[in-house]
Amino acid sequence: MSNLDWSDLKHALAVAEAGSLAGAARRLGVNHTTVLRRLDALEATLGTRLFDRKRSGYEPTEAGHAVLAHARRMADRVNEIERQILGRDRELTGLLRVTTAFVIMEHLLPAPLADFARAYPGIEVEVTENAFLVDLSRQRPEVVGQSLAHREADVALRLSGQVAEHLVGRNLGMTQCRVYARRGATGLPQSVQPLQELVRDAPWVAFEKDQQGRIYDSWMQSQMAQSRVRVRVDIFNATAAMLRTGIGVGLLPTFMEAGNPDLVPVSDPIPELAAPIWILTHPDLRQTARVRAFMQHVGDALSEQLRAT
Repeated sequence: MSNLDWSDLKHALAVAEAGSLAGAARRLGVNHTTVLRRLDALEATLGTRLFDRKRSGYEPTEAGHAVLAHARRMADRVNEIERQILGRDRELTGLLRVTTAFVIMEHLLPAPLADFARAYPGIEVEVTENAFLVDLSRQRPEVVGQSLAHREADVALRLSGQVAEHLVGRNLGMTQCRVYARRGATGLPQSVQPLQELVRDAPWVAFEKDQQGRIYDSWMQSQMAQSRVRVRVDIFNATAAMLRTGIGVGLLPTFMEAGNPDLVPVSDPIPELAAPIWILTHPDLRQTARVRAFMQHVGDALSEQLRAT
């Protein structure tokens, strides 16, 4: 047991996540013979079989589940150590990964991000459009045990009423939603109408029936059971594209209004759909110079934008 190698455990974790040698090899960036050799070495050291080789893939044995549980805790500890070390970084240089939703990237982030890039030319910002709140304390499964540079994100910008309790950051301001229609479209309302009448009488561009995770989804499901839905889409940008055709009315955040001059609001803001935008990071990273600079610079700019919408 004294010869137990963390690298062997890392390869076993990859096999468990991928379910195969080939999948583990792709995640770790090695060939499958390396993965097999590491797995064989680990099993020989422990004196037990960790996986059953089945036609469907590699499935952990009872002993394998026990070993993998310990290995995952070790991986979390390695990640924690790396985050704390990175958190001591005081240089305004290097890579900064940001994750956000597509609608924020397209309609709110470009100008603040460009200003930040001009102000801090030594920082390279990589933005991933991701509609789900990532756990910034965890790495992607395919890079468990690799360097912190492969973590999914350093900073998250999220349009959400709820955020993970272990993350730190601030509420940048509230967003509002209204119903919109194509300006001048025959048969569609052109001025603010009572919401109940719009729900009852207007043709709609709605979200997918199976969507569950957003407040807009639950609102539509509760309000529009008897509405005339013409088209269903999955994101706000697709809604705006369909509204520009004049096919119906639909829900959009008010911050999209400036980028869609062909659309006119036909409802008042809907109070139950107001939602905050958060800028978030992991506690271990908040003192990193580039993280702190981004959260201050971009956060302030976004707050100002939101106040103007």
